[in-house]
Amino acid sequence: MKSATPPQGRTSRPARPARAFAMRFTSSPRGARLARRLVSHRLHAWGHSYASPANETVTLIASELTANAVRHGHVPGRDFRLRLTEAEGGMLRVEVTDTRAERRPVAETPGPDGESGRGLLLVDALADDWGVTPRPAGPGKTVWAEFRPPPGPAAVTPVSGTRGPGPMPRRAPAS
Repeated sequence: MKSATPPQGRTSRPARPARAFAMRFTSSPRGARLARRLVSHRLHAWGHSYASPANETVTLIASELTANAVRHGHVPGRDFRLRLTEAEGGMLRVEVTDTRAERRPVAETPGPDGESGRGLLLVDALADDWGVTPRPAGPGKTVWAEFRPPPGPAAVTPVSGTRGPGPMPRRAPAS
C-alpha cells in the first residue's frame, strides 16, 4: 500500500472534484462487473476515450477494488458503493466502500501456485497512490486509488453523442 491513510496535507477526498459519479451496487460478481462497465462509460463521457491509457488503467483499478469488495468485504444484505471523481488538475480517483471494517486489504505477494491475491499488487503498480480510510458513517472502510493520466493530446479527447465503445479493433493475423 502506498498510503495506509491519506497522504499528509491531503484529505481522503479531492477538495473540489470537477466531475463526480457515485452509485451503489449489489455485493456480487454481477455488481462488480456493472461497476467496472459504468466506470469505463463514465470516463469515456468525460473525454477519456475507451482506448486511452486513463480509461484502461482506471477501469482496471476499479475492477480490482470492486472485486475485492465483493470477495472480501461482502456482508449479506449490504451493497458496496463506488465513487469516481476527476479533479480540476486531471487526477482521477476511484473509491470503493464496503461495510466490513475488520478486513483491511493488504498487498502481499502470493505463492507461485496461488490462484488469487494479485489484485492489490496491480493497483499498487498502476495507481499513483492508494490507501484505506475508515467509513465515515457506520462500519466499514473505503479503499481508494488515484491515477494521474499522462499529459498529451491523447489523454483527454472530447466525446459527444456516443453510446458505447464501438467495434473492437482487429488484430493482425499471427504469422
